[in-house]
Amino acid sequence: MAITWILVANASLARLYANLGPNKGLQLIKELVHPQSRMKNADLVTDRAGLLQAGSGHGAREPATPPKQNAARSFAQMLAKELYQGRSRNKFGRAILVAPPAFMGMLNHEMDRNTAQMVSDRLEKDYTKTPEPALCGRLENCLFV
Repeated sequence: MAITWILVANASLARLYANLGPNKGLQLIKELVHPQSRMKNADLVTDRAGLLQAGSGHGAREPATPPKQNAARSFAQMLAKELYQGRSRNKFGRAILVAPPAFMGMLNHEMDRNTAQMVSDRLEKDYTKTPEPALCGRLENCLFV
């Protein structure tokens, strides 16, 4: 039976599990933490917004994307790379992604096509604080198909 990787993530924490088959449970492969995603926008920028002089008025120029969103996207890129490397080294036969909706969108955007095709199930939930036995129960329909 092929190994299934299960990525349970949110914007600041990810756990990568392996499932070796029915009734084998989950084995934690790796835990990744991204503390920048927990920081406030103000703490992520090194300086205040630059001044923009337009005509006779003055204003502050805000960045197009909030720094916190950039930090989450950076973490999604790191996780997509982890999945890519696992796929390219034949470490899994299929993958399951579990993440809140906004972060799931970032993950989907960052994954390459071949890795995305290995994903059999996507659950838009935040199960990062769910203990392994309860997580097995919640993923039962995905794992034992």
